[in-house]
Amino acid sequence: MNELMTSSAMQRYAAEIYRLQQDEEVVSLSLLGEHIEASAQAIASMVKKLRRLGYLEHELYRGVRLTAAGEKIAMPAIRRHRITEVYLVKAMQYDWAAAHELADVFEKGLNGELEDRVFELAGRPTHCPHGEPIPSKEGTLPALNDLPLVDVPTGSTCVISRVRTHDPERLRYIAELGLTPGTPFTLLSCAPFHGPLRLLMDRNDPVIGYELSKLLWVRMEHAGPGNKLPPVPNTPK
Repeated sequence: MNELMTSSAMQRYAAEIYRLQQDEEVVSLSLLGEHIEASAQAIASMVKKLRRLGYLEHELYRGVRLTAAGEKIAMPAIRRHRITEVYLVKAMQYDWAAAHELADVFEKGLNGELEDRVFELAGRPTHCPHGEPIPSKEGTLPALNDLPLVDVPTGSTCVISRVRTHDPERLRYIAELGLTPGTPFTLLSCAPFHGPLRLLMDRNDPVIGYELSKLLWVRMEHAGPGNKLPPVPNTPK
């Protein structure tokens, strides 16, 4: 597959599909359209092109999923976007809740030289403000050893690794609670039937709802009584 055939638009589509397929077995064209903000005709045309080049598989009436080659061409756009988010937050003092949408605009003006400069000014980051890993220039991602908070056994000591939403209101609320990447806590309790979770932190013990806790991914430092740490995955997500 000749990667020189890929345009920035193709990389952007592949990057968006990559993000969405982390939570969806198959990405519907309507969902892709909501995130790309393009017409149904434009979406269909690009999907057809990416499929013809072997970058995705398209299941009629269901949606699309990237091939290994498609994931590879998504990495430059993923890297550029996450580096830009860090720069906007650290160097330009933007709220992390606004970083994703602003990065969509800012990154379009970056060439390779400017991207390298932004990377240096952002402090050579390894993760975006939301905790997602930044691909290397060679397009590789580290293996992720984390899991959703809702899957953590009570009594476990954890560190927040990723906050998996770009919704500004949710991000601001999560920040108000102090639940940003790198924050340690202990899961004190989890009510049955998808009830609220109570966390123990240095200065407070917030209670959060089940739906919000699904957005928080964590690394388990110590498992709760009678449980073991989850195995380290062999491949990146």
